[in-house]
Amino acid sequence: MPQTITLGYKALLEEANALIPTVTVADAKRLMDEGAVLVDLRDPRELEREGRVPGSFHCPRGMLEFWIDPESPYHKPVFAQDTPFVFMCAGGWRSALCAAVAHRMGLKPVMHVGGGFKAWKEEGAPVEEYKHK
Repeated sequence: MPQTITLGYKALLEEANALIPTVTVADAKRLMDEGAVLVDLRDPRELEREGRVPGSFHCPRGMLEFWIDPESPYHKPVFAQDTPFVFMCAGGWRSALCAAVAHRMGLKPVMHVGGGFKAWKEEGAPVEEYKHK
């Protein structure tokens, strides 16, 4: 018997975008200059292929909840900072969903970059080579 999906990605994105502010590339750059953390959710292969935003923090999508939660053995101290968090992915879908999850977990304020890394590059914003650690 096939699965019946009752809540699709479009509805999830609509919910996330209704909850989470979407910022422009210019807003994201300004927020970073003011101390916000830009969280890049893309896969390492995407980073290797496309580059990364200088000064951004890479958090693979699959680790987000574990890195945010201070009770998790995988917690990353960057998520304990008292600062805004700006989420970014390739095109703005994963970042909207992740920002909504982060908000539900108590991380505030959170927002995401509309158009993602694609928009970042189209605006001519700085990009650097990704060096896998």
